[in-house]
Amino acid sequence: MEEVKSKKKKKSEEKVMTFWDHLDELRMHIIRSLIAIVILAIVAFLNRKFIFDYIILAPSSSDFVTNRALCWVGRQLSIGALCIDEMKLQIININMSGQFLTHMYISIVAGFILAFPYILWEIWRFIQPAMYDKEKAYSKGGVFISTLLFLLGILFSFFLIVPLTVNFLGTYQVSLSVANQISLSSYISTVVSVTFAVGIVFELPILVYFLTKVGVLTPDFLKRNRKYMFVILLILSAIITPPDMFSQVLVVVPLIILYEFSIGVSKRVYKKEYENIN
Repeated sequence: MEEVKSKKKKKSEEKVMTFWDHLDELRMHIIRSLIAIVILAIVAFLNRKFIFDYIILAPSSSDFVTNRALCWVGRQLSIGALCIDEMKLQIININMSGQFLTHMYISIVAGFILAFPYILWEIWRFIQPAMYDKEKAYSKGGVFISTLLFLLGILFSFFLIVPLTVNFLGTYQVSLSVANQISLSSYISTVVSVTFAVGIVFELPILVYFLTKVGVLTPDFLKRNRKYMFVILLILSAIITPPDMFSQVLVVVPLIILYEFSIGVSKRVYKKEYENIN
């Protein structure tokens, strides 16, 4: 107990910062993060063909690696809904400045995704002076894991959920008399929103870690509500995938694994923070 008090006293004596000092420090971290986003956004802007032809618009093509793989699986299992080798999605632009503004928007989004590890590092640099040495060691690992989970969510969404969503929504027809002509802005908003949503969902273990650490969540609570979460995940997978069981299972299984992993994280934190004290 005395050792803890001495550490706190030592830390307080090292540097006392006023509220305005903290704001100024935060401002510098934000500025550096914005500079990183802008630089990487410029890089993305200058690589327009690669960004749009090989990334953004790729899931709308039947030649996309996921579409070809799902089509092969669909043929083997006689599931026609998976085969999208003849998808011809017509994307149009209806605004004079639509393509240029879309180019700018996607460049900023790409800049943010590429700068995400650096942004997390800047956040850690801002809060780490208030940490003890042991907490700093754990937080460094947290920055790496947060970045890894976010990027895994982005990749999982881009290579699986986005192609399924684009195929289902882009080819769905209430009548053969109504043809689909998808606006560029609608397509972009769908791809970006789905990709970012899944990237954020993959941060669930990190959220569970902090909520357990402050006493808001417990592993018993997560276990008791497991069945409700599974229903929510099934509904979510049914919304964003074609209406067949194989596609839904393909999406929901990784999400269930992520939830079970979060329970393990909560259990470990709870045991360390509370059970050892008692």
